[in-house]
Amino acid sequence: MHKEFLMGNEAIALGALAAGVDLVAGYPGTPSTEVLETAARRNPGNVYVEWSVNEKAAMETAAGAAYTGAYTMVTMKQVGLNVACDPLMSLEYIGVKGALVVMVADDPGPISSQTEQDTRTFGMFSKVPVFDPSSVSEAYEMIREAFEFSHKYQTPVFFRATTRIDHGYESIDILDSEEYSTHAIEGFVKDPSKWVIFPRLSVKNHALIEKRNAELKDVLSGYERNCIRPACGAYAASKKAVASHGANFMYTMDVLGNESHPRVMRVATPFPFPEKLALEFLQGKEEVLCIEELDPVIERALTYVCGKYGLQTKILGKLTGHIAPSGENSVDSVSSALADFLADESIRTGSADLPAPPALPVRPPVLCAGCPHRASFYAVKQAMKGKKTFYAGDIGCYTLGNAQPLDMCDSCLCMGAGINMAQGIGHIEHDTKCFAFVGDSTFFASGITGVVNAFYNQADMTLVVLDNSTTAMTGHQPHPGTGRTVMGQIVEKVSIENVLRAIGLQTVETVDPLDLPAAIKAVKRIADEPDVKAIIFRSPCIALSKPAAVSVVDAKNCTGCRKCIRELGCPALTVKDGKAFIDHAQCTGCMLCEKVCPFGAISLQEGRRK
Repeated sequence: MHKEFLMGNEAIALGALAAGVDLVAGYPGTPSTEVLETAARRNPGNVYVEWSVNEKAAMETAAGAAYTGAYTMVTMKQVGLNVACDPLMSLEYIGVKGALVVMVADDPGPISSQTEQDTRTFGMFSKVPVFDPSSVSEAYEMIREAFEFSHKYQTPVFFRATTRIDHGYESIDILDSEEYSTHAIEGFVKDPSKWVIFPRLSVKNHALIEKRNAELKDVLSGYERNCIRPACGAYAASKKAVASHGANFMYTMDVLGNESHPRVMRVATPFPFPEKLALEFLQGKEEVLCIEELDPVIERALTYVCGKYGLQTKILGKLTGHIAPSGENSVDSVSSALADFLADESIRTGSADLPAPPALPVRPPVLCAGCPHRASFYAVKQAMKGKKTFYAGDIGCYTLGNAQPLDMCDSCLCMGAGINMAQGIGHIEHDTKCFAFVGDSTFFASGITGVVNAFYNQADMTLVVLDNSTTAMTGHQPHPGTGRTVMGQIVEKVSIENVLRAIGLQTVETVDPLDLPAAIKAVKRIADEPDVKAIIFRSPCIALSKPAAVSVVDAKNCTGCRKCIRELGCPALTVKDGKAFIDHAQCTGCMLCEKVCPFGAISLQEGRRK
């Protein structure tokens, strides 16, 4: 055993390796991405790791391996769980032979997501047990326990971490690789009565699941991580108590301290809820404040326990307005809630005697300087000037095309949705030119079926694949079009052009978006063709392929018209002394601004980048 300073996601991955995981599959999505990347990087050599084409594929791959007796893990963020829920819902009825831990990273805030889904609620809906760690060190230990639990009860389990656990850091003790657990894998044993889901099997297994989960309420009441901290210090005789979980439990204890606090219950397994422990916790208390994010899971569970056992305890939280109903909690928000609840101003963080800190500068997200997506959007915008258009966006860096001055993203729903939404608009508004923008990674993850649907149903739309040959937004992970895997294998690239032609598209053209005149010309011509057609704008992500030169402005020729700034919104372009100015620390020499400048004031200067 040795000590390492680890990010939470690294700790989760190393905990899974220590538990003897045999297969890890997932799809990148902040804040979960580093779990799989760490499993691949720290692979002791006997673990299969893959970036799957999407979360559904990852879940099904892991399920197949778990049928053999292998220990498996799937990684995703909370919206990825929506993609994986189809196989998961049936898998809970079927069960597993080895172990299957579904690591879901929730994103309160949200910081980098479309939704604030709470996987604890999904656990209740799907009847899948949920483990909810409170710290980085506990995440390392708890995920090993989650594997043991999954194997013992032959069920998939959720391991629900949130952003503050995933991206937090702690110095923790971890096992050396020679100390990792091992287990025998029997292999898949044919048994249609167990592995083939039919209504009769579902009815039988549903009853068994309900019986098992009812029993687990008692089992998990004895789980050491579900615990009660007795009241002490000034609150030793208090009739008030606090219930919390995850990072919120740590916030609570940070505010209260260890020397003086009311009775505190920490819930590590929100489903099945540790009912007996909760009953013990509630005894003799008049009010309980539930501090949690995002859904009122603990609050509802304690309210149920009070009703079931005839207790008069008032349960307070999100449903009563004592905790914000949405958004991420913080030490400050928790301290305010506790100060009000306990009528103790001494625990409220901050002081009226101190000046308010200055506001943080606003830094909205923006496409990188030199990003080829900016050129792609600009080419389409110029080509379609004066025409009624609809631009469907999607999930990825290119969602930032919605910002001014580009304003090229009219909708964004979820991964792959833009292709089908463009069809829907087009079927109703026949005078609208409909475009669907999708990245190369998203195309493989969830875009192909939308193109099949468009071709089959004779939609009139233009598909624009923004191919920068990586999964840029989540950290440049490989995908089927990159020709390599997360384990370092060099494989045959899946050709987007060939896929589209195989579907049946007659017009599929690949264009360099940084060749602006050619790109505009191609868009004008292709958009006027009937049916489904595709333009592939291919240019490498600028974060991975930086040119050696930069652009410079000739102040003598620059009139200060600011067209380059007004139309492109490149962060490298600013104004200095009334003239356009290029920040060489950001410029990549893409030369899009040169093509936009009407006075020839911008040119490429070789050898300027160091």
